[in-house]
Amino acid sequence: MLSAPNRRRGATASRDEGQLFSQFIRPGKTAVAGFALLSCFATGMVLQSPGDNNASVAQQLAPADILPEAFGPIDDLWMVTRPAETGFKLTVDAPATASAQTSTEPTEQPWVEQVVKNGDNLSLIFQRAGFSKKDVHRVVSESKDGKALARIFPGQIVSFQSDETGGLAAVRLVKSPLETIIYERTETGFSSEIVSRTPDVRESWATAEITSSLFMAGKQAGLSYTTIMDLATIFGGVIDFVQDPRQGDAFQVVYEELYVGDEKYGDGAIVAASFTNRGKTYNAFRYVDASGEANYYNEDGASMRRAFLLAPVDFTRISSNFNMKRMHPIYKTTRPHRGTDYAAPTGTPVYAAGDGKVIKAGYTGANGNYVFIQHGDQYVTHYLHLNKRNVKEGQHVSQSQVIGTVGSTGAATGPHLHYEFLVNGVHRDPRSIHKMLPKVRTIPAAEMTAFRQSIHESSLQMASLRSDNHLAMNASGGTDSATN
Repeated sequence: MLSAPNRRRGATASRDEGQLFSQFIRPGKTAVAGFALLSCFATGMVLQSPGDNNASVAQQLAPADILPEAFGPIDDLWMVTRPAETGFKLTVDAPATASAQTSTEPTEQPWVEQVVKNGDNLSLIFQRAGFSKKDVHRVVSESKDGKALARIFPGQIVSFQSDETGGLAAVRLVKSPLETIIYERTETGFSSEIVSRTPDVRESWATAEITSSLFMAGKQAGLSYTTIMDLATIFGGVIDFVQDPRQGDAFQVVYEELYVGDEKYGDGAIVAASFTNRGKTYNAFRYVDASGEANYYNEDGASMRRAFLLAPVDFTRISSNFNMKRMHPIYKTTRPHRGTDYAAPTGTPVYAAGDGKVIKAGYTGANGNYVFIQHGDQYVTHYLHLNKRNVKEGQHVSQSQVIGTVGSTGAATGPHLHYEFLVNGVHRDPRSIHKMLPKVRTIPAAEMTAFRQSIHESSLQMASLRSDNHLAMNASGGTDSATN
């Protein structure tokens, strides 16, 4: 800003004003400086010299649109303004051509989706998207996750992005709502990146009364097949869900639901559950111990996991019990029935009753496909008439592991599992032998305080659900009651 000097007279004034002109003129800016001064003369604005506090120079200004062509092109626009009571201020605007510059950055190409159909392979999918077999080979062979792209299934989505010339720039495979693989072309070939999402965990609950079976009650309560079978597994060591459940039995369960955004992805773990069977209530709480292992325990810290399951099959009904004088349905002779038959559709999963080692797995005319498992020194379990065997001789298995599926191979009249339990080589009734089985383990005393704190809230919630279910059952006269 120029200060307000006193006006000088005569030669001194002319000299000072000449200096003032020179302050406004820079190399290359002559035309603009002249225009600025002419503007001052035309409008009567006052430019004040910094050397005199009392002098002022008044110049008449010509109209702004009368700029002599002799001044040449204008690089910058020099503006003279007068803020209130502060004197005049000189500012410079950027060249007008700067605002006319346009962006040269390339625009991102859109993704084009292809849904994998039955019978599709990568070549067909790439061809539909407008790319060649050579592109397929490059993506699969050059990227570290290329084999995953080769293992696609109907319903999955493969998306393509091209570059400005139409060449393949990127491929995106949505394997599931939780996992996406992106393949991107680089200077050295195609690279890949796995993008994972963590689902949101929300807690839900259900309660129901059994009128026919656990499965039907669970479905009516809105539970998935997986959660129903998890419930049966938790209580499988204390309840035989083939014969034990009675009309009027009830259960309550608190479980996790997994969400991706607002869409439910699946079910998580059961947090707590309660099952009332023949008037006796069993409680189970999920607890992660000091070693990081998650298991289910009752309110006293005793594990719900027993050495053996009472029913080693995803059952629908039981067709024949342990009977030493049974009339054989095929041979029509009285033969001991040293096990329990569980009738179920072909393909129904068969579980290992306990941890152990497969000592025999094969086929005979009488047994059909069979599996024998050794559990420690005393116990052996037999599984006969299987449709398929999922394990081999010498393989170690864990409790509830699927070892095969129900079938009707060998001497069988229909699809069922024949299950036997031997103690020191002697057949015993699988449904009563559990009373003689080893005691369950409990939570170490050092962890009991942490355990009780962990299950406190769930314990109160289960008690509330049992109370609400009892009131609902009384109000409905003992009919079905299920809430979710």
